[in-house]
Amino acid sequence: MLPDDVISTGALILRPAAVSDAEAVVRMCDDPVTARFLPLLARPYRLQDAREYLEMAATRWEDGGAEYVITEAGRVVGSIGVRPPDRWGVTELGYLVAPWARNRNVAATAARALTDWLFDHGVRRVELQAEVENVASLRVAYKAGFREEGRRREAKRLRDGRFADLVTFARLRGEAVLPPEPYLPFFEGGFEGGELSDGVVRLTPLAVADAADYHRMMADPDVAAFAVAPPTTLEDDERRCRCTGYWWVSGQRVELAIRDARSGEFAGHVQLMQVLPLLAQAMVGYSLLPEHRGRGFMTRSVRLLVDWAFDRTPLHRIVAGTDIANVASHAVLERVGFAREGMQRELFANPDGTRADHVEWALLRSQWKH
Repeated sequence: MLPDDVISTGALILRPAAVSDAEAVVRMCDDPVTARFLPLLARPYRLQDAREYLEMAATRWEDGGAEYVITEAGRVVGSIGVRPPDRWGVTELGYLVAPWARNRNVAATAARALTDWLFDHGVRRVELQAEVENVASLRVAYKAGFREEGRRREAKRLRDGRFADLVTFARLRGEAVLPPEPYLPFFEGGFEGGELSDGVVRLTPLAVADAADYHRMMADPDVAAFAVAPPTTLEDDERRCRCTGYWWVSGQRVELAIRDARSGEFAGHVQLMQVLPLLAQAMVGYSLLPEHRGRGFMTRSVRLLVDWAFDRTPLHRIVAGTDIANVASHAVLERVGFAREGMQRELFANPDGTRADHVEWALLRSQWKH
């Protein structure tokens, strides 16, 4: 059984929940963002629901787990707790941050402190799960020192009946904690509010609302002719768009929609993928809708992304690969400043059974001209 200690970490105090916290719990939980990612939470959330939560919190302590409210200057700003550890010293952690305390590192600070406290009290492994679209919760896991261990596909049912993927994380007692700074930081303004623009094009995170346009673009014969991956369904592309934030915050890739800065229309897609921190290298890829070609959008978009990558990330080398027949793509890379480095013969498989040569390109930080 875990002791009902009070945990202090910076400006935050974690203490066992009390009956007097009921009204604060109502204000914290009767919130659309909270409801979106906690589908089992009552909606609307009433005082009786808060009282039932407090009863559950007391029972959790009795059963050997822990349930805390997070306070700052005496005010409730969140909650955090763990299930009773099993026979192997393994437990699972969950957290919630009040609307008035978001974007202030509350959950990450509390999760790190509580996990360290658990290790001090005999727990061997602490797990947590975050929905693939819950970018804020994913960031908490990484910042609190947790390591990603995999993804559980369609493991959680949402209020609208759709099933969502869960990303699983864990920390082990005694292992080194990874640096909290992301390898691929979000644009200024955060994941949902950040963008890059030169006044002609805008680059924004690829969103579910872009799935239909993205699907139409990938089905275009000129795009499909040089696609490496097999054709996808609209459902496949919607799933891809739901993973955008997860891929970014985990450092795997950056997936962006290219928009006409004047109209806001979806014009195309540009990505930074195959990110290799050990080599400080990543690959750029891109596609454009037919109605937006011939306007310089792609050259501007690749230049914006490369400029951001060399300015805001540790990347030293950005590479690209093109089919030898894709002269339009060659022209984009040459205008941006990429240099040809070689060719891999008969790498790409064509629909007719033949194989095409692959041209390799690279741009170095030391050669980049703003």
